[in-house]
Amino acid sequence: MAYQAFYRVYRPQSFGEMSGQHHVKQTLQNALHHNKTSHAYLFSGPRGTGKTSAAKVFAKALNCENGPAKEPCNECPTCKSITEGSNTDVIEFDAASNSRVEEIRDIIEKVRFAPSNARFKVYIIDEVHMLSNSAFNALLKTLEEPPPHAVFILATTEPHKLPLTIISRCQRFDFKPITSAEIVDRMRQVLDDASIEADELALKVIAQAASGGMRDALSMLDQVASFSGERLTAESALLVTGSVGEDIFYQLAEALLSKEAATALTLLDRLIAEGKDVSRLAEDLITFFRDLLLLRTAPNLEDLLELISNDERFVSMAHAFEAEMLYAFIDILSKTQQEMRFSNHAKVYIESALLKMIHLDNSGGQSQGGSATIDPQLNQKVESLERLVAELQQQLAEGVRPTEGSVALAQPKKNASKSSQSFRIPTGKINEVLKGATRKDIQVIREEWAGMMHTMQRSHSALLEETEPVAASDNAFVLKFKYEIHCLMASENTSLRSGLSAALLAKTGKAYDVVYVPEDGWLKVREEFIRNNGLSKQSDDSEHPTEDDQSAQDEMPSFMQEAVEQNTDPLVAEAEKMFGKEFITVHDD
Repeated sequence: MAYQAFYRVYRPQSFGEMSGQHHVKQTLQNALHHNKTSHAYLFSGPRGTGKTSAAKVFAKALNCENGPAKEPCNECPTCKSITEGSNTDVIEFDAASNSRVEEIRDIIEKVRFAPSNARFKVYIIDEVHMLSNSAFNALLKTLEEPPPHAVFILATTEPHKLPLTIISRCQRFDFKPITSAEIVDRMRQVLDDASIEADELALKVIAQAASGGMRDALSMLDQVASFSGERLTAESALLVTGSVGEDIFYQLAEALLSKEAATALTLLDRLIAEGKDVSRLAEDLITFFRDLLLLRTAPNLEDLLELISNDERFVSMAHAFEAEMLYAFIDILSKTQQEMRFSNHAKVYIESALLKMIHLDNSGGQSQGGSATIDPQLNQKVESLERLVAELQQQLAEGVRPTEGSVALAQPKKNASKSSQSFRIPTGKINEVLKGATRKDIQVIREEWAGMMHTMQRSHSALLEETEPVAASDNAFVLKFKYEIHCLMASENTSLRSGLSAALLAKTGKAYDVVYVPEDGWLKVREEFIRNNGLSKQSDDSEHPTEDDQSAQDEMPSFMQEAVEQNTDPLVAEAEKMFGKEFITVHDD
């Protein structure tokens, strides 16, 4: 008979043989014992934690000729056929290679037929998250109301990819990573059955490398057994799994303790030259310093040690490091591990991490000359500020208002902040434009304004969306902004100014100088200009022009016309629209 790997030969055939997952086993066994099994189950969890094995054991216990029982007998023809995979009523379906809706429809069509030689038809769908959306939709109705003889068991490593409508119709069981102690116990049973001797440290190395997966542990155990021969040694396990031995860790920790950078970097370079993965090395270093921290803070919990043994040399080394320093080491290595994922120079990161750890002092902070050194003068300033705050709080608690001096300390900063965020209105430039402003010039700009906006950058045109040209002379014009913040942003944007001038030059043939002003500022400057230049009487006379004055009104600058319209009584303006200006006479009472 052909050789079979350990993880296939020693696959659990009963709930008692399963490692870990006590909550899953107890719930399923109680349901079998009280005949309260459901029609759909969802087994989710990391790889190699027993999801498919639990599904097969549950199918055997459900269909066992001596059951349903807490444990399958594994002796009756039904149990043996399910173990061998020849029972036609227990269907294993791999969704990773059969994800199309046609395969699911085939299941739906056959599920209504009664089982041929078992009590229930059990469908075990592995990697169910790989099904397509149409396949999930086809499975949904059958999963909701299956025939009484059908049971569905869905297994997945990524339950978040399943539709909520599927999850809500299943009893969900979350399989947890198997502990190192449970993995070691199972490996001892396998090795005893295979008559292979092994060092305890070798089993610990394999269990730590398996990261909670029993299948991974048995696969590595099979590989180490093939490499070692008659006895599994720690050296063989370290070599096959790519882990680092505790002796190297001890030497590296001594170099960090004595702050010998050359020794630490040489050891690191040797490990990388031997083919050790840098990311795995960072993870092992984190676990090593975690073990030292455990030896220092809780020496009685030696069973929780993962990389090192409870040797006297490691106990003394753990007490040589301060707890804060070990915390700092773990923090540095954790950040380094995250940064290495996005870089092609992982070796540089791990070397930098070792140098940072060497430059730490024994309390976990930066050593002298490092960036964490505190200036004594800064300490004095902080203390004086703390005293001042305490005095102010005491005065407020006693109902005493702060002194003028304390208010004056904060007031200039507030005023400075306000003035720095306000826009200074260029009154002189606006007056120069108004002196030479004509109706013809502003009409030219307004006619080309919409087309010019389409030629500018989208960010610039968005900033100028709430603007309006209000007055223009032969070489400049005033641009009014609805909001002051937009006016401030535009005035500080040099690329917008140059882009606006270039767009106007392309449309009008003139390179206008643009003067920015917010709406409130524009109204004040315009009113002041009209008053200072004696134009207010002219504007009052133009409210009701005679036929002889119509041509003069047509030549009036647009900003004057707008001022007149804004000062006109809305009732008078409405009457003029309805009956005409020549028929309206306004009398002031």
